[in-house]
Formats: sequence, C-alpha cells, structure tokens
Amino acid sequence: MSERGLCSRREADDFIERGWVYVDGVKISELGVKIYANQCIALDKRAQARQNQRVTILLHKPIGYVSGQAEHGYQAAVTLITAAARDKNDSAPLQFSSAQLRGIAPAGRLDIDSSGLLVLTQDGRIAKQLIGTDSQIEKEYLVRVEGKLDSRGLGLLNHGLTLDGSPLKPAHVSWQNQDQLRFILREGKKRQIRRMCELVGLNVIGLKRVRIGRIKLGNLPKGQWRYLRENESF
Repeated sequence: MSERGLCSRREADDFIERGWVYVDGVKISELGVKIYANQCIALDKRAQARQNQRVTILLHKPIGYVSGQAEHGYQAAVTLITAAARDKNDSAPLQFSSAQLRGIAPAGRLDIDSSGLLVLTQDGRIAKQLIGTDSQIEKEYLVRVEGKLDSRGLGLLNHGLTLDGSPLKPAHVSWQNQDQLRFILREGKKRQIRRMCELVGLNVIGLKRVRIGRIKLGNLPKGQWRYLRENESF
C-alpha cells in the first residue's frame, strides 16, 4: 500500500485493522497478508475521508529554528504554526485547529542556519512523495557564497562530487548573480549544499530554499505559513 502511494505504512496498519482495506473487492483485516502485483487494492470511503482531513502546511522557516525536534536550546519549526502566524493571504477554506498539529512532521530537513520553504504534513502519502527513497521531486535553493569558482568547479557541482562515500546524483547548478548560485537537487543529504561548496573551495554565507517540486515559496512572509490547497500538488 505504501509502495503504491495509497498511504503510509503506519496508516496501512491502522486501516487494515479497522477493516477499511479491500483486495480485489475482499475485505482484509489481518496484517501481513501478501498479495500479487496485479491485484487491486482499494480503500474504504472512511479511510479516504480520514486522509482528506489531514493537512499539509507550507512554512517560511527563518534561520535559528530546527526542522524536527527541538535541540540544543533551539526551537522546533512547528512552534511557528499558530493561528496568529498564518499568512493573511492564505485562501485555503480551513480554520486552524491545534488538532492539525497532532502527528504533523517535516517532510525533509532544512538546516538551522538555512531559511526558506519547509513542508510539514500529517499525510503519509505526501511525506513518501517528498522524502521516500525513490523520490524524484526537485528542490531549488538560492545560495550566497564567498570564494572563487572556475568552470571546472562549477562542472563538479553539477556532477562529479562524492559525499559519505557515494557519488551524488546529477544536479543543476548555475550562477544567479555574481555572488549567488542556484542549486536544483533531487536528493537531500545532510548539509549537502554546504559540503558540496566546501569541496570546490566555496564558503556558504546564506542559503534559502525557494521551491519544492511545483510549490514555490513565493511571497510567503518569513516566519509565517499557509495550507497546501486542494488544487496544488508537488
């Protein structure tokens, strides 16, 4: 079910135990049942309704907040999700409730010293789409740097560097202006961009994520958030 993008593994266990899963029209209520690749899996309307109630939030994370759990005296980005911090231009027809923060988690990291678009979601399908091992979603960053970069170094940033003993996937890196690079990546190793820049003699002095898939940060004010709308997708 998770591999087919129907739900997360945790949701799958819950839905099966509730009797909300059907294989070729037959209700499945026992965990661990094996099926063939050509069999059809369907969810009960109650499972679909529960999924539709789950929210995904787009936050403009400022520097100084950690993406996940609070650590070393720094606050977690989720603490910024309050009624007062909702973008006044958010047109989603949802009313904020503290219940929307239950089980919400960041779908991907953004370092404490970086700013920009951070996705937090209750929806396991979206989390898998963004951070699953086979995710192909692009992430775009504007990166202000110090140092000299020749054509060979720029070529290596695009393809040819290795981190943690593994070659990096091809990226698209180009100059935005004289001291700022634009990075488009399809992976997200820890502090990847900063480490890539170090390998070619650059020092990162500012990093901002401006896009994830089809969703842009746009004019969302720093420290504020909005809902992912029904007509939007990554």
